[in-house]
Amino acid sequence: MSNFFTNVIGRKLVMSLTGLFLILFLLFHASMNLVAVFSEEGYNAICEFLGANWYALAATVVLAGGFFFHIIYAFWITLQNLAARGNQRYAMTSRPKEVSWASKNMLVLGIIVIGFACLHLYQFWAKMQLVEILGQEPANGVEIIKLTFGCPIFAACYIIWLVALWFHLTHGFWSAFHTLGWNNQIWISRLECIAKWFATIVCAMFIIVVIVFYIRSTGGCPICM
Repeated sequence: MSNFFTNVIGRKLVMSLTGLFLILFLLFHASMNLVAVFSEEGYNAICEFLGANWYALAATVVLAGGFFFHIIYAFWITLQNLAARGNQRYAMTSRPKEVSWASKNMLVLGIIVIGFACLHLYQFWAKMQLVEILGQEPANGVEIIKLTFGCPIFAACYIIWLVALWFHLTHGFWSAFHTLGWNNQIWISRLECIAKWFATIVCAMFIIVVIVFYIRSTGGCPICM
């Protein structure tokens, strides 16, 4: 089993499968957040429905756990690769043109993504589902969205995070399916196209929420005051 996690094929397979957790998590989360734009009551109803129910907790643990394992495992792989290369990594002066910018900077993009994911957990999940698990009254979800995205600093930071997420997804999406066997020339081009559309739609859904609530805000950001 240890060899599976250390050989090249095993590493790619683990990264692909855990990356799919990230894709599913983001798709659900973006769809849920977009509801707040059209119906604040609807968003709060979804939050109340999920709450601290066992199925919501199980889904959170599975999806979020897969997401964080994906990022942590990526760090470990990168450190292993750097250690294996030794001084040889300094001899590389150029990279093939066919290698995308995103694929060359997946670690940096991953750092940005996980950094803001932790911030997001602190600003939203810790004040909603976590406090309910601890037996306390959860905060109003829409009010948290208004307070967060009403601040221009947070709004700008979230948009930067979403741009980094877009680049991460455009490479990771098709790469995951490539590793799982969809690797012929016809499907590679199709998956690259699907990856860009998927990443664009998901990130646009998040950005719409940020922009709409920033426009609707009336100020009062504790950071900017």
